[in-house]
Amino acid sequence: MKLLPLVALTLFAAAQLHAGEKNIFNGKDLTGWKGVDGFWSVQDGCITGATKTDHMIAENSFLVWQDGEVGDFELTCKFKLVDQNGELKGFGNSGIQYRSKIVKPEYFVVAGYQADMDLGNTYTGMLYEEKGRGILCKPGEKVTLSAAEKDPANPKAKDFKIEVTGTTATPAEIKGFIKAGDWNEYKIIAKGNHLQHFINGHQTADIIDNDAKHAAKTGVLALQLHKGPTGMTVQFKDMVLKTE
Repeated sequence: MKLLPLVALTLFAAAQLHAGEKNIFNGKDLTGWKGVDGFWSVQDGCITGATKTDHMIAENSFLVWQDGEVGDFELTCKFKLVDQNGELKGFGNSGIQYRSKIVKPEYFVVAGYQADMDLGNTYTGMLYEEKGRGILCKPGEKVTLSAAEKDPANPKAKDFKIEVTGTTATPAEIKGFIKAGDWNEYKIIAKGNHLQHFINGHQTADIIDNDAKHAAKTGVLALQLHKGPTGMTVQFKDMVLKTE
């Protein structure tokens, strides 16, 4: 059996991309990405964010893609999340930011839509808005977001509302098709005000964001390293972005 040279293999891999698609991680180094030094690296061909009990971050920090903002898109990638010992017993929380903004450049702190993931898969697949409206769509929900009158007499009142309009799956079903501690595929589709999340081909969130004050039309892509009581490791690979 003849072995194809590396160049041929690279060209073959590139040929598998469809029109409008591009790899946004080269599988070798962090070219095109920036984050806090000492916490992000490439290990075994994967983007790797890691903390330890004796090497923690002060607040949630992010590895930010440097090739501009993205509006309407499809992003597909594989992810794996474990605790600091490579197990499922401790802490683990991460996410994929999209249509987001950098709010603290010196520490790569990002705010905006987040396709969430956690070690216990309680939140994996949902839509969370980092440093914003919080949980917007729980796993398995279909929701419509809209503006609301804020009660001036209630300091905790929100200026938006969430209407659950249906379901895509039950939380138990979602946990059932996620491979805990192993590689899973995340797919995010954002088109206009319609946002969709999928895990391993199963839809986990469906959002119509009609809240004009808060809804984002474009922004950066980023990967989250979450502050926690103990360390964790999150990895990403096979990151393909489609914008056409």
